[in-house]
Amino acid sequence: MLIEYIEQRDGGYYVAGTRISFDSVVYSFRQGNSPERILEQFPLLDKLANVYGAITFYLDHKFEIDHYIEDTKREFEASGIPMEQSNPFCGRRFNGRGPGCATRGLEYSVSGGRRF
Repeated sequence: MLIEYIEQRDGGYYVAGTRISFDSVVYSFRQGNSPERILEQFPLLDKLANVYGAITFYLDHKFEIDHYIEDTKREFEASGIPMEQSNPFCGRRFNGRGPGCATRGLEYSVSGGRRF
């Protein structure tokens, strides 16, 4: 049985069946949090299998996802509004000091194909 852990909806990417954005899990993982800690941070993920599925997807596409995150950060900073002023929650996320917020436009299929 094939289980998909990441889904696209409402212009963003989420852990399947939850309201938790995929990038929130990625940022927490990149900050060194264990899957168990990530589950504590985001109890709506429901079970460790969902956390591991999201982390596995990230690791399988690490270069593309990291590049996308950095591009998004640069584009936003170029807009002239410091992220911490326009959205303090997201600003902390980009600066590695807080959990994430939903990202829009991450173009990856769950099967791993890039769709730019």
